Amino acid sequence: MARILITSGPTREYLDPVRYLTNASSGRMGQALAEVAVKAGHEVVIVSGPVEIDYPEQAQVVSVVSTEEMLEACREVFPRCDGLIGVAAPCDYRPRKTARHKLSKTGRGLELHLVETPDIVATLGASRSQGQWMVAFALETEDPRIRAVQKLERKRCDLIVLNGPAAIHAATTAVEVLDRRGTVLAALSGGKREVAEGIFRIIEERLLGR
Repeated sequence: MARILITSGPTREYLDPVRYLTNASSGRMGQALAEVAVKAGHEVVIVSGPVEIDYPEQAQVVSVVSTEEMLEACREVFPRCDGLIGVAAPCDYRPRKTARHKLSKTGRGLELHLVETPDIVATLGASRSQGQWMVAFALETEDPRIRAVQKLERKRCDLIVLNGPAAIHAATTAVEVLDRRGTVLAALSGGKREVAEGIFRIIEERLLGR
């Protein structure tokens, strides 16, 4: 059986003590994949941003808030894992400076200076050991397959799961699973648990040799 790291949920990048940048990721797909992996007998470690769902009791859960915290936790866990399923939707930008106190209205506009956050999957891909495998998720709104394959190559993954914005905070989803050649291995749709079962079946066949 494999030891699998799953990243799940959103991250938050605070502007001040009460406001933050984030997205509407619910963590449901990460939850579903964790449930399927645990049911198949694998050991699962979940690094999750803030969510309002429950992960399987059998899984180890590491809770984080920011993208940098998620990366730090993954760097700690991934070297002791056989593979990664990067389902999380980390915030891609953070404010250059976080205000120490709540930002108050002044009657004028507010300019935000944002910088990119680290790419978690790409960072892990650059240091992966021989024998480790990686699966990423890509949410795209234009030229989806082209962009997904570019991400797969840049992040040094084995497979990538392509979805769209309709999947965010929804009970259902529609995805395509692509390999390194850009071949669509499967097109799956339905409830997230059902789709997770289809994704994990491909992972077991292609990457776990089952």
